[in-house]
Amino acid sequence: MPLRFHPTPVARILVIDDEPSVLAAIEQALKPTGHQVILAAEAAAGLQRHRAEPVDLIITDLYMPDQDGIETIVQLRRSDPQVPIIAMSGNAKSDMLTVAKKLGAVAALEKPFAIDQLLKAVEKALKRN
Repeated sequence: MPLRFHPTPVARILVIDDEPSVLAAIEQALKPTGHQVILAAEAAAGLQRHRAEPVDLIITDLYMPDQDGIETIVQLRRSDPQVPIIAMSGNAKSDMLTVAKKLGAVAALEKPFAIDQLLKAVEKALKRN
């Protein structure tokens, strides 16, 4: 029986967003690059997943019903000051992306963003790590 080759993921990436379509789109964009993608549909679940299984990168939405992304970033920074974070938001009128960068997000993406923007931000964030 031939052995099956399972490549080691390039990175473990946690994506936190309350929109299933956004989670699916990011997962579809990242999986072909070899990354292991872990999805969380709310901030609390994402924080719990990261505490249980630390990741190499976190991508988080800033507007979620259970907890906003700014508070999520603050909590992540307390528990893991080194993990790179990419913030994303569909609210162009808000200054939340600027605040997220001041709190240590390595990139801020305004939704909708192109897949190549996401991939470039992920590559840059992982190189910093």
